[in-house]
Amino acid sequence: MKRFSNSGWRAGATLALAACLAMPGGPAAAADAPAEYTNPVIPGDHPDPSIIRVGKDYWATATSSEWGPEFPLLHSTDLVNWEQTGSVFPHRPFWAVGNFWAPEISQFKNRFLVYYVGRAKNGPLSVAVAVADKPEGPYIDHGPLVAQAAGSIDPVPTRDEKGNPWLIWKEDGNSVKRPTILWAQPLNETGTKLKDSPHELFHNDTDWEGAVVEGPFVVRRGDWFYLFYSGAGCCGPGCNYALGVARSHHLLGPWEKNPANPILAGSAQWRCPGHGSIVNDPQGRYWLLYHAYATTGTVFTGREALLDEVVFGADDWPSINRGRGPSTHAPAPAGAVAKQQDDRGFHDDFSGTELKPGWEWPQDREPSYRVDAGRLVLAGVAGQPTNTLAAVMARATRSADYTATVQLDAPAANAGTAAGLAAWGDGANGLGLAVGGGKLTLWRRDKAKPAQITQVDAPAGGTVWLRVSARGGSRYQFAVGTDGEHWQSVGQELSGPGLPPWDRGVRIALTVAGAPTAEARFQRFDFVPAPAAK
Repeated sequence: MKRFSNSGWRAGATLALAACLAMPGGPAAAADAPAEYTNPVIPGDHPDPSIIRVGKDYWATATSSEWGPEFPLLHSTDLVNWEQTGSVFPHRPFWAVGNFWAPEISQFKNRFLVYYVGRAKNGPLSVAVAVADKPEGPYIDHGPLVAQAAGSIDPVPTRDEKGNPWLIWKEDGNSVKRPTILWAQPLNETGTKLKDSPHELFHNDTDWEGAVVEGPFVVRRGDWFYLFYSGAGCCGPGCNYALGVARSHHLLGPWEKNPANPILAGSAQWRCPGHGSIVNDPQGRYWLLYHAYATTGTVFTGREALLDEVVFGADDWPSINRGRGPSTHAPAPAGAVAKQQDDRGFHDDFSGTELKPGWEWPQDREPSYRVDAGRLVLAGVAGQPTNTLAAVMARATRSADYTATVQLDAPAANAGTAAGLAAWGDGANGLGLAVGGGKLTLWRRDKAKPAQITQVDAPAGGTVWLRVSARGGSRYQFAVGTDGEHWQSVGQELSGPGLPPWDRGVRIALTVAGAPTAEARFQRFDFVPAPAAK
């Protein structure tokens, strides 16, 4: 179990490894070949993942950026198969207005802490902390800890060689064209406040790092501290992210960067890997959970969460997948069930009374909703500005090629409301098909400018099915039906190369348009990935 100890806050009470971990293969193989898992272990947009082990269970979270609820909480018993159980914050923290990045989940004694980033109202990027009695929450926000003028991001707690607690974070110097510095500062014994003064650990000073060193994570092994970190550009089509490591006998340095850096860079299947955290399993093996773009889905699917083993060599330097970049298939941790590929699909018939975890909304426009008698009833919120779209509820896409469908109650012709299905980047960029006023409207929003592409008569009846089919993540064909089996295309295939924001993937959204409190009722939603090519 990871604990707040003198061997690293999250690295575990004991991180001594058997001598066999110095060998590329790790512990002696069992008589039977181990099961294999397939990356990503958490498909879809899950940047900056963080992980801990609690007994036989693993808990993880990830960046939610401009989507609420903030910071998904995921559970696994084998590091390979994951299920989202909820989120750190059901509603946006009161002090922040956006940029919900880089959560780091930690355990201290019998409490669980999530350090995270948000942007303060009329202020800079700030590091804050929330606390819970259980890893699944509920979490109580304690607000910001540090907020430098250039911005403070990417927090991680650890302990020094004397057992004293510290917080490490990045000063966002690159945002103001200055070097980026990793700082360390003592924490109080509850982990909720900083004390004394910060100390510089190191900054970007080698070519591969470019303008950035960020995403720190510390492992204590023997007499060494290992600080894993990422460098270069994290996001978007032009990214060149990679992961390196430095080591020191003392937390405050001096730090020696690995001459072989970066130790994890892109491959033919995965681009721009980095920003992860490390957990040790019951067998004493180290596992890195990190993000990367799939070359097939790239920015449209977003940064997905991958798993790879970290192995320490005879020279006391770590390696990942023998320096070959992210693995696509690899031997699974002991006891893990082989990774299945059917977890990329999703179905919701809105049974019960609660919304399933994984549904999201724009964090600055949380809609009004309820699950009632097999319907998701979705509406805008009074007092918000009148907008083309009063409410948005979305799911992250999990592949580049897929079909998403929704069955909904057609709004009354005189209701002034339109309900629909959209490929959604953010509030400024989207493509969608909506039904309302007896019409079907195919629309585009490009850099906040709305445009109607085509409008046709809606099918008669009280129930309508809408569908979007995607190719390569960037081309979309919309269709309408009355039974979920027979479809009529609406308009031509549309291109959406500019949909994904720089740090997020495309979502499939249920939309409600009209007055700020316009309401619509959705009966079921399906996301079905296209079969993988053989």
